Amino acid sequence: MKKLVHIFLLFTLHSFAQHQSKLTVEVNNETKILNVFQELTYYNQSGDTLSSIVLNHWNNAYSDKNSPLGKRFSDEFVSNFHLATDKERGYTNNITIFENDKTFLNWKRFDNKPDLVEIQLKKKLLPQEKVVLNLSYFVKIPSDKFTKYGYDSDGNMNLKNWFLTPARYENGSFIKYSNANLDDIANAVSDIEIELKNNTDIKVTTDLDEINPSYFTGKKRLDFSLFFENKSSFSSFKNSEVNVETNLKDNKLSAIQKSLIIDKVTKYVSDNIGDFPFEKITVSQVDYERNPFYGLNQLPSFVSPFSDEFIFEIKFLKTYLNNYLKNTLKIDFRKDNWILDGIQIYTMMKYIDQYYPNEKMMGNVSKIKILRGYNLVSLDFNEQYSYFYMLMARKNLDQPLGDPKNTLIKFNERIASKYRAGLSLKYLDNYLENESVAKSIRFFYDLNLEGQTSRKDFENIIYKNSNKNIDWYFKTIIDSREIIDYKFDKIYKKNDTVTFTLNNKTDVNVPIPVYGIKGKNVVSKIWIDEVKKDSIYEIPRNGADKIVINYKNEVPEFNLRNNWQSLKSFKISNKPTKFNFMKDLENPYYNQILYVPTLEFNLYDGFLAGIRFHNKTILDKPFNFDVNPSYSTNTQSLSGSAAFAINHYNRDSKLYQIRYSLSSSLFHYAPDAVYTRFNPTVLMRFRPDNLRDNRKQSLLFRQIIVNREKSNFVTDAAENYSVFNAKYFNTKTELTNHLNFSGDFQVSSKFGKLAAEVEYRKLFNNNRRINLRLFAGTFIYNKTDSDFFSFGLDRPTDYLFDYKYLGRSENSGLFSQQIIIAEGGFKSILDNRFSNQYITTLNAGVNIWNWIEAYGDVGIIKNKNTKEQFVYDSGIRLNLVTDYFELYFPVQSNNGWEISQPNYGQKIRFVVTFSPDTLINLFTRKWF
Repeated sequence: MKKLVHIFLLFTLHSFAQHQSKLTVEVNNETKILNVFQELTYYNQSGDTLSSIVLNHWNNAYSDKNSPLGKRFSDEFVSNFHLATDKERGYTNNITIFENDKTFLNWKRFDNKPDLVEIQLKKKLLPQEKVVLNLSYFVKIPSDKFTKYGYDSDGNMNLKNWFLTPARYENGSFIKYSNANLDDIANAVSDIEIELKNNTDIKVTTDLDEINPSYFTGKKRLDFSLFFENKSSFSSFKNSEVNVETNLKDNKLSAIQKSLIIDKVTKYVSDNIGDFPFEKITVSQVDYERNPFYGLNQLPSFVSPFSDEFIFEIKFLKTYLNNYLKNTLKIDFRKDNWILDGIQIYTMMKYIDQYYPNEKMMGNVSKIKILRGYNLVSLDFNEQYSYFYMLMARKNLDQPLGDPKNTLIKFNERIASKYRAGLSLKYLDNYLENESVAKSIRFFYDLNLEGQTSRKDFENIIYKNSNKNIDWYFKTIIDSREIIDYKFDKIYKKNDTVTFTLNNKTDVNVPIPVYGIKGKNVVSKIWIDEVKKDSIYEIPRNGADKIVINYKNEVPEFNLRNNWQSLKSFKISNKPTKFNFMKDLENPYYNQILYVPTLEFNLYDGFLAGIRFHNKTILDKPFNFDVNPSYSTNTQSLSGSAAFAINHYNRDSKLYQIRYSLSSSLFHYAPDAVYTRFNPTVLMRFRPDNLRDNRKQSLLFRQIIVNREKSNFVTDAAENYSVFNAKYFNTKTELTNHLNFSGDFQVSSKFGKLAAEVEYRKLFNNNRRINLRLFAGTFIYNKTDSDFFSFGLDRPTDYLFDYKYLGRSENSGLFSQQIIIAEGGFKSILDNRFSNQYITTLNAGVNIWNWIEAYGDVGIIKNKNTKEQFVYDSGIRLNLVTDYFELYFPVQSNNGWEISQPNYGQKIRFVVTFSPDTLINLFTRKWF
């Protein structure tokens, strides 16, 4: 029956004549310009009559900073494209098109899609008819520093998606995808012939068939790779499966070692998926660097815990699979890319299971006895895929696998969704238990060799090969972001069996396995197809001392910490407690407490040496604690901080996180006095439905209770006080545009305040940067008799203890020159530094050259019983490391020409930050 289904599916695929492109390309290696003459034979393979055809010319996406490609770079904070010179950009221009060498045809680019061309035909093209077009155009190749496609610093060129090719036609229209650096061009299948001119000094490597060193052909191609090098870096490895051209980097492996690995991988892929239909395939270092094996690619070679052979093997396996599937699957790679990702990762996991079943995530590090207690070290190699996916799920930032690739945030597109796609196929395979998924992949692959396919074809094949009901699979696992979480409800132990009920915490009903475990050995296992309320299930005991839900993590479950139940008669706790030094991965079978030495500094405590106890593993948790006692070297007394937080995530709401926290701290605010701060807080975070939208909104409600000892050095009257604070933040940020608004409301027994801040940054097309910041604040009432709670013009008093001042009570000396841009934001120290009634300031800056900027501030401040005062300052900013180390040199202000005044060194202000959170934010904004 299955053979008949196979024949039927193959028969239903349309198998028309292919489009044909015959290219003659004149290569100018100096200017990086290709002069292209192209004869395009376009066959109308559809059942529709066409009056125009659409061609992809993705190289032109590099021509404009405001193209979809440029906007995506800006959205992901990739600066090199915006800052590039015209010479480094790419474009396609001087396009002329004739029909049969006679009739000139009009063409146009689409609005907001400069990398697509629509050609108006002189007469309508009927189904099964063809038209021959003659095109000529110039292709300027871009620098490879943007996407790794293009020319490099040595003059070599790696070409991809560079010529005009028919767009895929589907469901009555052309697919009009713009280049978004996703490797998902929607090309129609074409036959290719390419003749290269003026390339006598160029070494050419391609996956097309070589007729001679300047002439190459390919049948039924979606795309092809073309490498121009001054000296070829590629080696050829030919075996019974395919001829592999590769320049994948290795750590001095011999040709024989690489040949054995390549033979092993290509045979495995051929046996498990199908025969590659072309004679050659390229596996380049660039291909790997665009889609590396995350984990291996982060480790420098001198600390690598894996053998050179293993690293090369995994890199080759991942890259080979990607290119192999990209060249053969005829799916919509933007809409259905999860199919490719799933097959790739699923095959990699099976490969590791077969050849390296005992390999660990951290390789040889697992053999170091002192480190064996770490879950990060003891984790099996294939288990890391689940942790990468769970990293995003715990942040409530995961997205459905079935979502289009261009809608995924970068971490999901590159890592988490890829890995979850493979895990999901592995999950289905384990549940069906009859190699159904492996059979379906081979069947689907064969189907793609015949013609265009879709997700529906893949679904139908899996359904046909399944012996169980899998309606839940595509609805829940593929098309939703619903989370799975089971726990034991009631357990009844007997000598030969264990009966139990399960609690489905999220009401997402999918099959789940339950294991009986003795020591570390599996002694029994059952699959529960559907968990029903109050249903009782039974598993053979077989001497088990615990039962575990989803023991081998086959199901992409949100929370594994509640899956474990001891069967021992006496137990103090269901889970033992484990102490780990530094950081670790979450281990669901232990209560983990992590400890790490800390060292901080402020002027009054001196160095604060301490030890931090917390439970913050790499994955976020609903409950976190962080206790950090420390010893002050200056005062020889104990200081420190503690924080406790509960995170509540809403999966289907714009209010996606609510965080309830309680924190306290004790440090010195003067040489002879300490403060204690107690801070209960509720933080609500909002996000748009489109997770790629960089807008972030939040509401913060907190009560700050401060007790301060009296000091002989600080004379203000504020000792003990309590302030209620509500804040609103609304930020929309990307590389070229940043807009932030915040509102602040404070109330206490002695004062009430309202303040607002608007910050705007713009990077123009000429690479000029401007920064504008407007701050306005007013007292609702003010019963204070000092400036301790007043608005600060150049240096807030920080009575809420929010800022990391090194010397918060200093009025002179180096530590008083530290500046934190808040409230007034002035850099010059004026005679009147505070406002106890209202304040309005505007801070502005513009770059002069690289990290040298000019700044200027203006404002009006008002104090009780005095007139408004106009204030201003200006100077030079050295933006050495933004938010980490900056210097401000005042030039002109209300003080006069400051640069010529005495003690100028005392007027220089500096920003210095030791907080790792700032560095982490520079990373997360690019990925999350």
